[in-house]
Amino acid sequence: MRTKKVLASAASALSILAATVLLPQAAAAASGDTLKAVQARGHLACTGHNGSFEGFAEVDDKGNWKGFDVDYCRAVATAVFGDPSKVAFLPVSWAQRFPSLQSGELDVVIKATGWTMSRDTELGLQFSVPYFLGLTQVMVPKSLGVSDVKGLEGGTACVEAGTSTERQAANYFKRVGVNVKLITFEKTTEARAAYFGGRCDSFIQWGPNLATARLAAPKPEDHIILPDNLALEAEAAVVRQGDDPWLDIVNWTFFTTWLAEEYGITSKNVDEMKAKPADETVAKLLGVTPGYGSRLGLPDDWGYKVIKLVGNSKEIYDRSLGEGSPYKLPRGLNNLWSNGGVLYPAGLD
Repeated sequence: MRTKKVLASAASALSILAATVLLPQAAAAASGDTLKAVQARGHLACTGHNGSFEGFAEVDDKGNWKGFDVDYCRAVATAVFGDPSKVAFLPVSWAQRFPSLQSGELDVVIKATGWTMSRDTELGLQFSVPYFLGLTQVMVPKSLGVSDVKGLEGGTACVEAGTSTERQAANYFKRVGVNVKLITFEKTTEARAAYFGGRCDSFIQWGPNLATARLAAPKPEDHIILPDNLALEAEAAVVRQGDDPWLDIVNWTFFTTWLAEEYGITSKNVDEMKAKPADETVAKLLGVTPGYGSRLGLPDDWGYKVIKLVGNSKEIYDRSLGEGSPYKLPRGLNNLWSNGGVLYPAGLD
């Protein structure tokens, strides 16, 4: 009995010590100085996923993370440290991402998060520029014989709990007058498994994820994505309210990858472009001309390192979701403005 008490006392002491060590960093983050807290800790704390979110956040059996959102976490870590490996991924659920950010466990949420008014005004959060756009859609078994959402009357739909997708589905069904019971799950993988297991008549998800889920099905041809678009959602990164300098770093990380693509700068030719910049924008972006880092509290060559070590926006998309991935999803709206999409970077003046 005495041994148990001694061990319990030791564990308690270690917990207090850990809390004492972490408290200054958490306090700094909460007070709006996330950059200093991240630098003091020595790594970025960014969102992973509690399961597999194909194309955006996947982890292999060795614990290695990959995906579109994962690469942008690495890009932010590179901006701060010059090293994409200086990031720890916290595998949070959809419902837990905001509490984890508010508590200081996370420094930024980059997790296919829809920018909504309630989140923006009521939860103490700030949103970045949208970095991805996706439609919310419905997948059904072809055998159901349904051609649109109205055919789901009286049926059920699998959906993740605590997501904007859940609210969008409820609002859409109410608006079009269709009675569908939503069955919620904490994890994407659980909702998907329930649908493919026949527990729900339909599966409601963000369009890109429905496409990847369909591809992973034993017989993809047995499932169809209905033509109805429940919503168009702008996905943005999230930081704590009141930390504008940190939000600037996140925004300009996105802009850097977009500018690099716009100017034809890739991870493979960036050294050549830096040695002989085509114009002043390229010179500033790659740190040849001073100023790109000092405005953000970063080294002036941080943009060069992001492009060199992580890539431009096309490279990131292609290897995660596009032609270099198993999913081969058309880029569509998520192209740059110059390629028929809607993404555009801010100017460097």
